Amino acid sequence: MTKLLLSIHVLAAILAVGPISVAASIFPRAARELLTAGEAARKGRGAGAAALLHRICKGYALFGVAVPVFGMATGAQLGVLTDAWLVASLILTTLAAILLGAVVLPRQARLLGAAGIGLDEGEAAPEISDPRAAAARLAMVTGVFNLLWAVVVVLMIVRPGFTTGV
Repeated sequence: MTKLLLSIHVLAAILAVGPISVAASIFPRAARELLTAGEAARKGRGAGAAALLHRICKGYALFGVAVPVFGMATGAQLGVLTDAWLVASLILTTLAAILLGAVVLPRQARLLGAAGIGLDEGEAAPEISDPRAAAARLAMVTGVFNLLWAVVVVLMIVRPGFTTGV
């Protein structure tokens, strides 16, 4: 049962976190180009690409909940829920989830809204005085999100102090 849970955990991490990391990393450039381009570009492929990247991040974020769920189930099977490497991984995963949900996704939506994408009827587009700076800040936050996941992966592989084999 442990190997099944671990397999589902790893597959969920690859299939959920991977696409979020890639799409979130590409989004700031797509948004910057969209916001600094003319009105014609805002109705073309650039608008569709940026909106698609945002949808990927939102959709896979919901699927990404499976990663810590199956990770904790695996940890319970192994009896390591209180080991420092797993606790640290859970804390970093929680921070990454908060960063994604509270900063990355809302900033993506704001940048799209400034381009007139994803607004409700009659809703005013948010004013972004410096689109390049806003996109750069989003890229930085996305980099921190990705770094958190990279550290979690290292902790999952190295597992400091873990002595049983799986």
